[in-house]
Amino acid sequence: MDWLSQCIYPSSKWARLLELNILQSIIEAFTLYPGFFYSFVIFLGLSVGSFLNVVIYRLPIMLENEWRNDCKNFLELEDDKSTDVFNLSKPDSTCPKCGHKIRVWENIPVLSYLLLRGKCSSCKVHISAQYPIIEAVTAALSVLVAIKFGVTIETLFALIFTWALVALTMIDAKTQLLPDNITLPLLWLGIIVNTSELYTSLESSVFGAVAGYLILWSIYKLFKLVTGKEGMGYGDFKLLAALGAWMGWMMLPQIILLSSLVGAIIGVSMILVSKHDKSIPIPFGPYLAIAGWIAFIWGADINQIWLSI
Repeated sequence: MDWLSQCIYPSSKWARLLELNILQSIIEAFTLYPGFFYSFVIFLGLSVGSFLNVVIYRLPIMLENEWRNDCKNFLELEDDKSTDVFNLSKPDSTCPKCGHKIRVWENIPVLSYLLLRGKCSSCKVHISAQYPIIEAVTAALSVLVAIKFGVTIETLFALIFTWALVALTMIDAKTQLLPDNITLPLLWLGIIVNTSELYTSLESSVFGAVAGYLILWSIYKLFKLVTGKEGMGYGDFKLLAALGAWMGWMMLPQIILLSSLVGAIIGVSMILVSKHDKSIPIPFGPYLAIAGWIAFIWGADINQIWLSI
């Protein structure tokens, strides 16, 4: 019976070999047919962008609910006994106006928005353009990553890095929060992938994480000492530490300079175009994330141009 069971239920060894052969075949197909590879990345980017829209909207609410419950427990206040589940998967997506449940065909990235002409299929209320924009931007950035690194393991981790920055950029822009749920795993993942020197040496990665945190922490303390105000949040320290962990300490000066440049361009544009109130603080996290991604993809080229000048 042993030989029969082995034929019917193959061992884990054979299953792993089969999986490896399938994976190797996919990699070979991606290498031989770049168009197929880029098409897959676009589809993947659109799908992940759709999920990031959920994260951008729901994660801050989940954190707020968690903080509220922690405060109630600390103060020993009576809980409201709410049984409603609210996380990244529940409740199902609905129209905020009429409560219409979003069906599968209404949730196809970008395409559904165009087919519905940016309106709810039930009540015809306008749907925010943020959803297709995030999906399209995520797909576009994913393709640029694929072009940069090709069919390699570097592309896989670079995509994760990119998607995390997209989520952090939008959450901070909307709520002025950089959730530890994203920044800290991103920091540790940067150190872990660089144990194999994927993007920089492990030594540079560790010192990059430490220096990234301490640079902004020092600026924060100095600014507070001089003005008595808080110029930035601790999430900014952790984000720069994460960028340092991925790219190494030598890229930190470029990231800081680029973030200042990006901040100046976007800040002035907001004031001139949208009449942004100067007294309303502008989060620094999006500028760091944008600058960090630019440095991650084109940092070496920028340094070479700068040195040649």
